[in-house]
Amino acid sequence: MRLIKQNIILKWAYGEAVSYPAPINTSFFWSFGVMALVCLISQIVSGIFLAMHYIPSAELAFGSVEHIMRDVRGGWFLRYLHANGASMFFLVVYLHICRGLYYLSFVGSRKYIWLSGVLIMFLMILTAFLGYVLPWGQMSFWAATVITSLASAVPIIGDTIVAWLWGGFSVGEQTLVRFFSLHYLFPFVLIALVGSHIIILHESGSNNSLGVPFNWVD
Repeated sequence: MRLIKQNIILKWAYGEAVSYPAPINTSFFWSFGVMALVCLISQIVSGIFLAMHYIPSAELAFGSVEHIMRDVRGGWFLRYLHANGASMFFLVVYLHICRGLYYLSFVGSRKYIWLSGVLIMFLMILTAFLGYVLPWGQMSFWAATVITSLASAVPIIGDTIVAWLWGGFSVGEQTLVRFFSLHYLFPFVLIALVGSHIIILHESGSNNSLGVPFNWVD
């Protein structure tokens, strides 16, 4: 305890994660945020190990995924953990959002918490789409073609955006390399956004089922 009081970083972390005061009448529905954080950490850890064996090449990407599944010790478990973990991540986040909508957790000073959460959700969707493309099968290829072509609907600069996303004049290996780089980068951006989300939450305080800030406990 003395070490925590002396160290500024540990003191801040202790205050944010351990001694943070919360309404006494919160329920299980207020645990979805923590569950989402656990899912995010699981995705990052499993993704780092998968990236060690993945090859972002149009010719070798699918084969490297098969290599992970068949030859890498525990590779099948990591891939299924990463793929199914993404679905669980979205499920928990959607429940988190629905709880916020039902209990009006976005009103008043909490609107910035809501806006940061929406930004996190959109970045999650983009990151998940980039990951879906990485196996580079037929469905991945055409998903990349269709979704990126939607940018061509933007007036004046639409075709320029599509060409930048493709890295050329069609979906190909350069597109795959870009998608892999962004898919690896965005989870760390998510971590930073989640940290900001938590800081803003602790500035405004947690909501409760009655929507009234009383009965606080330490």
